[in-house]
Amino acid sequence: MNEITIRSFTVEQIPAVLDFERELRRQEPDTYFWDIDEAYEMQLKASFANPAFASARSLLAYRGQQVVGRIDANIMASYFDGSTNEAYLNWICVLKSERHQGTARLLMAELRQRLKAEGVDYLVALTAENGEAARFYDSVEGSSFFRGINIQL
Repeated sequence: MNEITIRSFTVEQIPAVLDFERELRRQEPDTYFWDIDEAYEMQLKASFANPAFASARSLLAYRGQQVVGRIDANIMASYFDGSTNEAYLNWICVLKSERHQGTARLLMAELRQRLKAEGVDYLVALTAENGEAARFYDSVEGSSFFRGINIQL
């Protein structure tokens, strides 16, 4: 079996990422609800040229030539205290067929290392409520839970 390698998500990898997202839906049809259509693909491509995405970080887990996992975060600037740099974890996902093999841990470790190298002190996340995700987040070294809210705008 091929080893997992972690790579930064670049525009050239969009076809592999779209294949990953299609496979997510095939393996878990009642979980992912946005459409993977031509408009979505064009929007994804455009995001790489949009300066609003300059603080976005996305890593892909590959097994051979197939994307089997992804983690996305955004570095957030705030004048809160002038010294704390935070990032927000948008998404971490591994194909159901690839779970419990350490892929999510590799993605999280690589993201943490890269963010720390950029001067980020904290990674903030909203977590999924399912048991599998909760067990993963409970196992992340240095993590602690606090109550948060989602405010729809």
